[in-house]
Amino acid sequence: MTGNITIRTCRLDEAPLLLDFWKAAAPGESPTDNDTGVSILLKERPEAVILAVDDDRIAGTVIAAFDGWRGNIYRLAILPAYRKRGVGRQLVREAERQLVARGAKRLVALASSHSDTAKPFWDAMAVDGWRPSHPAERYAKTVQP
Repeated sequence: MTGNITIRTCRLDEAPLLLDFWKAAAPGESPTDNDTGVSILLKERPEAVILAVDDDRIAGTVIAAFDGWRGNIYRLAILPAYRKRGVGRQLVREAERQLVARGAKRLVALASSHSDTAKPFWDAMAVDGWRPSHPAERYAKTVQP
């Protein structure tokens, strides 16, 4: 681990690496954790997946999606060896920069309630203006093919 973190957009040929990375950094699969789902994301929104890379190793990821209304930040995942080193903050700041550049006026971050690290991370991001948003509940539906 050299500590030379580069923040950049994920390439389409890196789609298989994402799935392996998420298994290592954020165990627990979602319905979109498959080659098809990741390939569609990278083809449809190539700018959405942002990586933190240490030489040729993925150290962290975040997805920054803009729907024309809000900027949505999700799938923030950092390998355990890179946590508490500012990698997550770098990824979030790059996601913010890209979303604001695309026109987002409000940003929303989706944090897993099943993660021991998500809530403390986002609570620490209060210095950057992030706050829990209590006026709404999030409902989700998994669509089976």
